Amino acid sequence: MAYFASLNPAALLKSFPAGVAQGLIWGIVALGVYITFRLLDVADLSVDGTFTTGGAVTVMLVLAGWNPWAAMAIALIAGVVCGTVTGVLHTKLGIPAILAGILTQFALYSINLAIMGMMANKAVSVDKFYLVLSSRSVTQSIVIGAIIAAVIIGALYWYFGTEQGSAIRATGCNSEMSKAQGININNMKIIGLALSNGVVALAGGLMAQFQGFSDINMGRGAIVIGLAAVIIGEVIGDAIAGKKLNFAARLTCVVLGGVVYYMVVVVVLWLKLNSNYLKLFTAIIVAIFLAVPYLQAQSKSSFRKAGKAGRSNAGIKEYS
Repeated sequence: MAYFASLNPAALLKSFPAGVAQGLIWGIVALGVYITFRLLDVADLSVDGTFTTGGAVTVMLVLAGWNPWAAMAIALIAGVVCGTVTGVLHTKLGIPAILAGILTQFALYSINLAIMGMMANKAVSVDKFYLVLSSRSVTQSIVIGAIIAAVIIGALYWYFGTEQGSAIRATGCNSEMSKAQGININNMKIIGLALSNGVVALAGGLMAQFQGFSDINMGRGAIVIGLAAVIIGEVIGDAIAGKKLNFAARLTCVVLGGVVYYMVVVVVLWLKLNSNYLKLFTAIIVAIFLAVPYLQAQSKSSFRKAGKAGRSNAGIKEYS
């Protein structure tokens, strides 16, 4: 009883806006993860390093006097370069996608330290610099974050409707058939990985501004959080519209999944559970939402139903 009495609902409500703001940023990360995980069908683990790269580049340029929008544009380009490196390692050197991502992520640890002047973190004050997002202006951060997410969704919706975008989607759907149709699947993979990491690095720049610093470990677990947002968004979208959900709405649900995920994190922290177990809770959340589509498909499977019906009929005959 003392534990429940210590929980303050007002404190939970007060923390929701900041959770929404950070959830939107993780939703943008999820858009990048969605490109590789769903459209390309590639497991890209370089995301953890690229997220930090975006934050480090943005903070260092802002400290050097750059406009934060220009700094984020450079961060996006840096992310594109990182994704291109992963793509080249995978397609041109024959390294499996998972290992290529690990190599890029591993190398980025040293590169990110170098970007921040061999320091583990760099702070940027909202009092001294103009920032796009700030934890001191949560409402404004939510509005700006939502607008940026909407612009990215619109750009991705347009791009993946073009000939090149459709070729990327075809490569992820069936690479052998795409190759037979004359599509250069290696180039499509490189472009997809570059675009994905560019979006993730942009989100890293937003997060660094919102929290007021970049840190060498800020991207740790970004791929898991991005996957969680993707899966949660897909479950929500399928529950709302099912197969009628178009591509733009699916991307929107992915961003919404990031918000839902972080709201769960806010509730976990409000419940005063040990924050050291936060990654364990994240893994459990991802496992649950990954299992839901599979279990639903299993329950609807005609073969499974036929098997159950056959066993039932056999039981009736045996009894009779």
